Amino acid sequence: MKHSITPVILCGGSGSRLWPLSRMTHPKQFLSLHGPDTLFQEAVGRLNLLQPKDASLHAPVIVTNEAHRFLVLDQLREIDLKIDATILLEPEGRNTAPALTLAALEAIESDPETILVVTPSDHVIKDTGAFERSMSHAIFEAQLGSIVTLGIKPTGPDTGYGYIQFEMNESHAMKVKAFREKPDLTTAEAYVEAGDYLWNAGMFIVKASVWLAAIHRCRPDILDATRIAFGTRDVDGAFVRVDANHFKKIPKESIDYAVMEKATDQGFNVKVVMLDAGWDDLGGWDRVGHVNVKDASHNVTRGDTFEVDSQHNLIMSQHRLVTTVGVNNLIIIETADAILVADRSKAESVKTLVQELTKQSRVEVDVHQKMHRPWGWFDTIEEGKNFKVKRIQVKPQASLSLQKHQHRSEHWVVIQGEATITCEGKTSILKVNESTFIPQGKLHRLSNFTDEVLEIIEVQSGSYVGEDDIERVSDTYGRI
Repeated sequence: MKHSITPVILCGGSGSRLWPLSRMTHPKQFLSLHGPDTLFQEAVGRLNLLQPKDASLHAPVIVTNEAHRFLVLDQLREIDLKIDATILLEPEGRNTAPALTLAALEAIESDPETILVVTPSDHVIKDTGAFERSMSHAIFEAQLGSIVTLGIKPTGPDTGYGYIQFEMNESHAMKVKAFREKPDLTTAEAYVEAGDYLWNAGMFIVKASVWLAAIHRCRPDILDATRIAFGTRDVDGAFVRVDANHFKKIPKESIDYAVMEKATDQGFNVKVVMLDAGWDDLGGWDRVGHVNVKDASHNVTRGDTFEVDSQHNLIMSQHRLVTTVGVNNLIIIETADAILVADRSKAESVKTLVQELTKQSRVEVDVHQKMHRPWGWFDTIEEGKNFKVKRIQVKPQASLSLQKHQHRSEHWVVIQGEATITCEGKTSILKVNESTFIPQGKLHRLSNFTDEVLEIIEVQSGSYVGEDDIERVSDTYGRI
C-alpha cells in the first residue's frame, strides 16, 4: 500500500559553541562550515532526495524561530527548492517535543498516517547513500507502527553525546533497551567496549498519528497546550504563525525526555537503526576542524590566511588576512567585529565565554556587523559619535519599509544597480554614482524594481543613529 513521507526539519538552537561565527540572529545551521551550502540547506537537500519505493514525498515542514523566518526562506530559494515548504514559526524556543508536536499537527491536516522523517538542521552527513539506506530501513519500521530513531556507530568514547542501548541482532532495526544521558569518560568507554550502544543523534522516524498518540500518553500536558497554540495559527504565505501567548504556556521538553524514555513502558514499539555515514553534529570548533580537509601541516583554514611553522590549527577569516607563526593547536576565528583565539583542547569553553559576554550585555553575542533582512542586508562600515556608515544591498524586486527617523538624516550614494527613491510622496530614479539626501523626519522608501542587485552607501548623521530609530508606516514583510 502506498504511503507518504513528510520531512520535518527542526531548525532551532543558537550554536553558542561556534561563536563568533554563530550568533543568536544567525545561528550555526545557517552557516557554511564545511562545504558550499549551509548546514540547513544540506539537511533540506538530504531529505528532499528521499524516495523509498511505494511512497510519495510531501513538502517539508520546517520548524524555526520567528526571528529566523526570512533566513529560512532565503536559503530555500538559494537551493532552488522545487516544492513549497511549510515554515512553522515558534515565537520562542520550547525544545524539541513541542516542535515535533506542532509539525505532526500540521502534517495530519493532509494525511494522518504520513511518516514524519525528523532531523535537526545542523548536522553533517558525508555519506548520503548510507543515510538513504538507513532511512529506508527506518521508514519501513515506522510504516508498521514503530517509533524509530537513528543511532550513530561510535568512533570512540565521547562524553558529548547521549547513548542508546539496544538488543543486538542481525536485523536492520533493533529494539531499544534504554536511553542513557551523556556519561562521564569511564562510563563512555564501557559503553563503547560493550558494543550494544550507539550515539543518540536526535533523528526520529514515526507516523504522525503514532507520535500524537505517544505524546498524549506520555505528556498529555504538552499535547494539550500545543493543540491550543496550533489552533490559534495564522497562515501568511509559506509561514504558519502560532499565537505567542498560548505558545509560551507549552512546557519545555525534549523528544527524548518527553516520549522516547517512556514510550516502551507505555506500550509503544521503539527501535533503532544504525547510521554509519560520516555523521557529526558540529557541536564545537573542534568538531568543525575534524570534518574539514586538512593541509600538509594538519591545519584547517578558510578565507585569507597564511601560516608559517604552524600545525594542527583551525583558522577561519571572514574579512582580513590572518597570519600565524610558530603556533600549534589553536582555534582562530576572525569576523568583522570579534576575534576568537582559543586552545583546541578548550573548545567546549567557548560556551562559557559566550555566557560571560551575555552577562556583560555585549551586542556581539546576538548580532553580526553584517545584518540580514528580508529585502537583503546591510553592513556597518564605520560608526562614531553622531554618525554611521553602511553598505546596503537590496535584492531584485525588493523594497525596504516606508519609514521615517526622528533623530537622523541620511545620504545615499548608488554604487551598483538602480534605486527607486520615494521621499514625501515624490519618486525619483538614481543610477550608479548618483546620490540623494533624506532629511530627518521625512517619510521615505528605498526600492529595487529591477532584476539586478542594488547596492548603496548610506551615511547617517544625527543625535542618535541606533537601529531602533525607525518608524515604519507600511512594510511588505509585515514588520510594523
